[in-house]
Amino acid sequence: MAKPLDGIKVLDLTRVLAGPFCTMILSDMGAEVVKVEIPEIGDDSRYFGPFKNKQSLYFLSLNREKKSITLNLKTEEGKSILKDLVKKFDVLVENYRPSTMEKLGLGYDVLKKINPRLIYAASSGFGHTGPDSKKPAYDILAQARGGIMSITGWPGSPPTRVGMSTGDITASLFTAIGISAALYQREITGKGQKVDVAMLDSQVAILENALSRYQVDSKPPIPIGNRHPTITPFQAFKAKDTYFVLPIGNDNLWSKFCKIINMEEMIEDSRFVTNGARTENLKELIPTLDEIFITKNASEWIELLEQNGIPCGPINTIDKVMNDKQVLARNMIVEVEDKKAGKIRIAGNPIKMTTIPEKQTRKPAPEIGEHTKDVLLEYLNFNEKKISQLYENGVI
Repeated sequence: MAKPLDGIKVLDLTRVLAGPFCTMILSDMGAEVVKVEIPEIGDDSRYFGPFKNKQSLYFLSLNREKKSITLNLKTEEGKSILKDLVKKFDVLVENYRPSTMEKLGLGYDVLKKINPRLIYAASSGFGHTGPDSKKPAYDILAQARGGIMSITGWPGSPPTRVGMSTGDITASLFTAIGISAALYQREITGKGQKVDVAMLDSQVAILENALSRYQVDSKPPIPIGNRHPTITPFQAFKAKDTYFVLPIGNDNLWSKFCKIINMEEMIEDSRFVTNGARTENLKELIPTLDEIFITKNASEWIELLEQNGIPCGPINTIDKVMNDKQVLARNMIVEVEDKKAGKIRIAGNPIKMTTIPEKQTRKPAPEIGEHTKDVLLEYLNFNEKKISQLYENGVI
């Protein structure tokens, strides 16, 4: 059975994280992804650590199973080759600063005339419109300006960056969603379109109830640690040995929970009888629970609570995540056999579909320009002589 995007061909002009993560998703969905890199230099992230045997595991984890060609887009012949490839491809993805492709003469307005069915997807820091569209951007800038750093951390602590690149990753996800929607619409209209996704926009989109809370309280939300702002108890607690998390999401669970910990008197206590009351009186409730939880190890609490249907769980370190039985059962840790690095374990595909067979391995990331010759032969019917000349002229 074909994968959802089997037959879809993607020209990937992206580098580092926001773009490559997006095209990795498309690859997992079945698309053929041809990565276009600078001759001899390649994607910047090829030089980002961590390294194993001089292979960037950062690059490998984002670019496995893709093809790589080299193309110097500052040469007229390089631009001409890209335009010829655009005729053969369904999607082009780039994450340059806005106006870069236009300066090269390769903007959407040019490429859509060459291929009216082309889906042109641009992922950038601030988008292709607005007063700050041309400003440079990195993940931390998006996290800072998008508000997430202002609500992350503990009361009184300095603004805190989320521990992974949520600015880049959310833009990747929204870009992949936009491309998928554009491909579906093309089946109806026969026409391609431009998908414009900004890191800043994506951060605003995931602020969840912080926007609503500000409009109710007329005060900007502040960091509150690891608890939920409107549900109580819904946070991490310290057991005798370590921390675990306990999210009591409704009043029925609260009543059940109180019976399990032998604190039935709290069920009818007016301070704690409803979620709203518990949240309002959390300064009285949390110390009481702290005194109870410190009497057993986290694993003991988790076993007791889970046996009685109460949601709870451990706070896994990364080594434990990579060996978590549920994570492994869902094939979320897969292996790549790399020429340099050897056998590496990376994250699998979180989108489970009946048309995507689960595999425990992935093909490695390509060497710089590993597939240049093959792609030019297959898509543009170049002969060996012409390809050799392009190498000599520094075009590829």
